[in-house]
Amino acid sequence: MTLDTSLVDSDLIDRARQIRLLALDVDGVLSDGRLYFQTDGLEIKAFYTQDGHGIKLLRQAGLEVALITGRDSPMVSRRAAALGIDHVHQGRDDKLDTLRQLCEHLGLSLDQTAYCGDDLPDLAAIKRCGLGISVPNAPAYIRSHADWVTERQGGHGAVREICDALLEAQGHWGAVVDTYLHGKR
Repeated sequence: MTLDTSLVDSDLIDRARQIRLLALDVDGVLSDGRLYFQTDGLEIKAFYTQDGHGIKLLRQAGLEVALITGRDSPMVSRRAAALGIDHVHQGRDDKLDTLRQLCEHLGLSLDQTAYCGDDLPDLAAIKRCGLGISVPNAPAYIRSHADWVTERQGGHGAVREICDALLEAQGHWGAVVDTYLHGKR
């Protein structure tokens, strides 16, 4: 069985095979980009559970996952901890510089990274990494610079779409399905 993904271009599949790190913006990618504030000032974010499961599957396949966001939010820290994401960089306006530092720390090149973002602070990272990804809810001038635009909206399955496509491109998808069909977890 193969996945029904929008990652069908052979060049993109070849590039996806080389990815060892998936870095994600949060607002607009991992969440739908809306910010909710309670009357006491506490911020609330909604996260899509299937995105989280996709991240867990990527990590089980040996890929690193990072969050790089311009905002500081305790909700992001909590979500990252729940998903086992070790690389969480908040309050970062220069996403590319953060991505470069993370690659150096992990001994990876930018060509071995995929980055998904939806706004101007993400643009340099989208352009310089091995696989630049955006989401349909991003402005057209961001999407036009991405190698791939997901079919699903940010906060509504885009990250899961990315995870599934990377797992498929790297030959892990069959084992993932077998694990759930035959209970070999």
